[in-house]
Amino acid sequence: MSDNTELMAQARDRVGKGAARELRRNKMVPAVIYGDKKPPLSIALPYKDLTLRISGGGFMTTVVTIDVDGEKHRVLPKDFQLDVVRDFPLHVDFLRVSKKTIVTVEIPVQFINEEECPGLKAGGVLNIVRHTVECNSPADSIPDALVVDLSVYELGDSINISATTLPDGVEPTITDRDFTIATIASPAGLKSEDDDVVDGEEEAVEGEDQAAEDGETTE
Repeated sequence: MSDNTELMAQARDRVGKGAARELRRNKMVPAVIYGDKKPPLSIALPYKDLTLRISGGGFMTTVVTIDVDGEKHRVLPKDFQLDVVRDFPLHVDFLRVSKKTIVTVEIPVQFINEEECPGLKAGGVLNIVRHTVECNSPADSIPDALVVDLSVYELGDSINISATTLPDGVEPTITDRDFTIATIASPAGLKSEDDDVVDGEEEAVEGEDQAAEDGETTE
């Protein structure tokens, strides 16, 4: 479940590219707080604090309290931009939230007990179809991850969303089907060998059928 983190910020009285560049030169990152039927609030965050928070993981699923010149705002990060060359934050968008706010977030999928999985022990490969699942969730109870226990899956099994246990109030945005998260797939070499065996069996059966037909014709 998401923890509440506090960040200090200051209000911005100037916006635009020039003001943003000046902030970055001063080791600050421009950001905006919006939503909850209130006007957008332009702010600046310390570069070091924000970078540590982003690199620490779970940034997009953690409710943050931002202290803007003494006024506190409960928000959820909705988007952030990184410099394509130096990989440091350029801008962040935050959404105001309350205890009743329902948000749409990408929740990572975590696989456990791989060493106990019968299918993997038999030489199978974990083929991950979805690394994250988009869910609707109360802002205060966003799960850190959707956990899948692999200890019961055999070679060839599909792992669907129904295999995960979701907290109360959390549900996938896809509701019309039990979609696949991962499969325990046969490795390419094993699959080829199996195919060769099947092909050989089919050829043998066809040969027997042809021999039987030839025998009937001779008679």
